[in-house]
Amino acid sequence: MQQSPVPPETPIYRRIADGLREAILSGELRDGDRLPGENALMAQYGVARATARQALSVLINEGLAVPKRGSGVYVRQFRPLRRHGSRRLSHGHWGQGQAIWDADTRGRSYTVDEVHIDREPAENDIARVLGTAEVWVRRRRYSVDGRPVQLSASHFPAALVEGTPILREDTGPGGVYARLGDLGHGPVRFTEELRARMPHPLETDLLDLPAGTPVIVIMRTAYSAAGVPVEVNEMILDAASYVLQYDFDA
Repeated sequence: MQQSPVPPETPIYRRIADGLREAILSGELRDGDRLPGENALMAQYGVARATARQALSVLINEGLAVPKRGSGVYVRQFRPLRRHGSRRLSHGHWGQGQAIWDADTRGRSYTVDEVHIDREPAENDIARVLGTAEVWVRRRRYSVDGRPVQLSASHFPAALVEGTPILREDTGPGGVYARLGDLGHGPVRFTEELRARMPHPLETDLLDLPAGTPVIVIMRTAYSAAGVPVEVNEMILDAASYVLQYDFDA
């Protein structure tokens, strides 16, 4: 009986990457640690610079490492956030004064920065959904455990929120949905549309994304009890930092 051919030996750059990956996943190398550089790998394994560079590129492409110009390659291991699509938006959460992000982070530290609040002409898609030519936009960046993970831009009909706490940087307990409730327009229904794409240059900078990392774009529309759209929120998520969970009844 003819024997199956012996598979070729794993290339050396793959074996080097496998060893480094094992050290990362085992915790021997932790988030933020500097990986051995090209010179160190060349000396340790007796390989050419191109081979050492190829081994590091494997980990960078897998999202386990990130290069920093003039400094080296560092471990980028981040415990993903579990974003529960329906639970985080329940009235029992923000209606009790809790932040939506408390549901996502579950005790992990998070910050909101790059907050900008401006009145602007509504973009075509936003104007069509909200039925208005002018909107107030709240733009902000969210970081968890010191790492940027999401950009968010909430659009509100200008006439609805003019002069209200929704235009303050700190909107108070329960966030903007609780404030919409104070105005008699609390959301009772949401729709979300998701798609994936590669980031724009500004998004790459603001989220500090390694090369090749995609983003998840979520467009959420909030509706009042009267069925009127009161907010459109465009969220840009670092795809490597999230697990998206949705529950459905059969």
